[in-house]
Amino acid sequence: MKTILIQLDTDQHPSTFDRVVAVDADVDALFSYGGVTPEQVEPLVHGAMFTRGPKDLCKTAIFIGGSNVAAGETLLAKVKKTFFGPVRVSVLMDSNGSNTTAGAAVLCARKHISLRECEAVVLAGTGPVGQRAAQILAAEGARVWVASRSLDRAAQTCEAISAIVPNARLTPVGINTVDDVRTACQGAALVIAAGAAGVELLPASVRAELPELKVAIDLNAVPPAGIAGVEVMDKGIDRQGVICYGAIGVGGLKMKIHKAAIRKLFESNDQILDTAAVYQIGLGLV
Repeated sequence: MKTILIQLDTDQHPSTFDRVVAVDADVDALFSYGGVTPEQVEPLVHGAMFTRGPKDLCKTAIFIGGSNVAAGETLLAKVKKTFFGPVRVSVLMDSNGSNTTAGAAVLCARKHISLRECEAVVLAGTGPVGQRAAQILAAEGARVWVASRSLDRAAQTCEAISAIVPNARLTPVGINTVDDVRTACQGAALVIAAGAAGVELLPASVRAELPELKVAIDLNAVPPAGIAGVEVMDKGIDRQGVICYGAIGVGGLKMKIHKAAIRKLFESNDQILDTAAVYQIGLGLV
């Protein structure tokens, strides 16, 4: 029996990126729907649930994508609510590549430093990728400073992560000046910048004052770099004693995780692959 992946995308046009990855992950048939709203979810999911017998439900799966991560999370909640009992199919949520990118970034850092007890700063930590990176780091035992222009948003993010990760050690930080960045990053062994394209979050003057910094990961692919001195192609490059990764340097592992997660969907019919589950898949690849 052929594998079928049903792509529910919140954007008007389903992502060509996600469609190519699905094909490269050996999906036999791909059904793509764009502009999907919560009101449209139930009949689409019912079509996945009721067309195959119980033993063959593992051959159908759902992928939730789109550029709006909050909208993707809403779809995921609606999909899960539509399932009942054992009548369900597996689901991967990766809107805007948020889960696969965050997982890949943390795994890159993990190659070089122990995350347990590590002091880590996530710049733009309230965004979709930053929040997930902070969640994974907290689950690994790191002490995480979640930085944002809004201290209130940073605090809300820390509360949300703490509800998922028991005993998470999180500190919200408001950053509006260079001095704020300097204070937040002092003592950090790891800095991950997950900000908007073309925004420098860690300037060279501050980076030069961080003697404890061991790994710097910049997930911004558009100049200027989010972390000064990190090149987009960097992949474990030592720059002045700091191991550096750029967006494309992280991207290779992100792609491997994405394809592996799609393949895993078809191992059973009861999986929900969100942040923690996607990270676990990545752990099996490195």
